[in-house]
Amino acid sequence: MTPDVELENLNLIDLLSERHIATRRITELAWDKESDIQISNSEWLIMAHIYKQQPTIASVTKNLDITRQATHKFIKNLAAKGLVEVQNVENNKKEKCIRLTTLGEECHEEHEVVKKQLENQIAKKIGVDQLKILKDILKGDWEI
Repeated sequence: MTPDVELENLNLIDLLSERHIATRRITELAWDKESDIQISNSEWLIMAHIYKQQPTIASVTKNLDITRQATHKFIKNLAAKGLVEVQNVENNKKEKCIRLTTLGEECHEEHEVVKKQLENQIAKKIGVDQLKILKDILKGDWEI
């Protein structure tokens, strides 16, 4: 977290944004320290979405609210790193599906460990009960 940010004066939206940026930065730095494979936050998001599945590229675009062009760019980058494979959809010449390679699954699983370690650090700082409450609030239906 950047020290010059006055959290006390931020509204909910900006507080969520600051914490999101900080936690993503921490996990990114932790991953980069352990691995030679550079993976952007958007690429991690795509990998998490396709883990143990084979969605179409169109469904990834729709579900992640990323432009079609950006999705294709990220998938091309992931394929170049050997993390995903793109295949034709059976009985459909236009659609393509995407799946993680063995390396991609290993990276995703290792990244989950990194995120769990950060979550444990947060639990130590704010308390296990408070973390559970926070997660329950974030999972809840805000009707927005």
